[in-house]
Amino acid sequence: MWYAGGTIMGEIMKFRPNGHLYGLHRVLEPQNSLPQAAQKLDASGPGFDNEVVIDVQTLNIDSASFHQIVGEVGKDAAAVGAHIKGIVESRGKMQNPVTGSGGMLLGTVFATGDRYDGPVQVGDRIATLVSLTLTPLELREIKEVHFDSDQVDVEGTAYLWPSSPIVNIPEDLSAELALSALDVCGAPAQTQRLVKGAQSALILGAGKSGMLCAAAARETMGPFGKIYGFDLYDGNLQLLQKAGLVDVFTTGDATSPVEVLNKVLEMTNGELVDVVINTCNVPGAEMAAILPCRDRGKVYFFNMATDFAKAALGAEGVGKDVDLLIGNGFAHNHAEITLDVVRKHESIRAKLEELLAR
Repeated sequence: MWYAGGTIMGEIMKFRPNGHLYGLHRVLEPQNSLPQAAQKLDASGPGFDNEVVIDVQTLNIDSASFHQIVGEVGKDAAAVGAHIKGIVESRGKMQNPVTGSGGMLLGTVFATGDRYDGPVQVGDRIATLVSLTLTPLELREIKEVHFDSDQVDVEGTAYLWPSSPIVNIPEDLSAELALSALDVCGAPAQTQRLVKGAQSALILGAGKSGMLCAAAARETMGPFGKIYGFDLYDGNLQLLQKAGLVDVFTTGDATSPVEVLNKVLEMTNGELVDVVINTCNVPGAEMAAILPCRDRGKVYFFNMATDFAKAALGAEGVGKDVDLLIGNGFAHNHAEITLDVVRKHESIRAKLEELLAR
């Protein structure tokens, strides 16, 4: 039964009743699963009474997912767009069946149900702070694929409920830049916590999230903490070192754990590090993060290509007594912390803007 209850630009529109706090009303299969774990969601309209309806303009695809898709279909915009559209059509959400990951979106609030009590209202330009893996999404058109920023311009509609965090796009940053940073905002916020009291940290992977984590680590550890960088390429590492965010760096293959260990020991003069932040976007980098960490140190996996069984069994297999931490995409004040990092560090901001402009 439909009923009049929501608003769109101040006018009454029809919404479906009895929306669930955690979005269970959108799950098609299997029943009684949460939206993120579901195989298929109902992404049809109209919205439910506790939902915000979003006019979607851009998807920021998770780096591991985007990397996998390009590897599968090639660096062909039409093929990548068709692949993404096919996933969304089959699942009612953007959840890569290989990596299990999604991303987030940029859009404008189109309507709200009368039971929606979230922080946004009709007309707001917003970014979602929850994964596309749980966001009911209908894509009508793929407009453009941006290979250097993992972003895809689209025409579509998404629906979210009050338990799903959403943030207004700040006025002092472009929407695309804010979306790019917010896509990984859990990582720098949690890095700040993890490196408190640490004397050394290794940033494994110097992409977008790695650069932001290096800046967050430096802000917390100060000039006396040692921050080491490791990536396949040296471009971003040179940028980080010049900005004083990384002390020493080296390059190599993060899927070769012995190579990583040996190169890290060269950088540290034979010392293992207190904290390892793994932001690689490829599978097989679990042990490369574990081996360089000292006993009772911390290894943080903000890498959606991580196999956590391999990490747990691998640490056991080499007798490593370290804390293995799963990167949580949500942390209190994570959006504000990350956007503040972008504002403070001009070199990182410029690099992100350069990628968006390509």
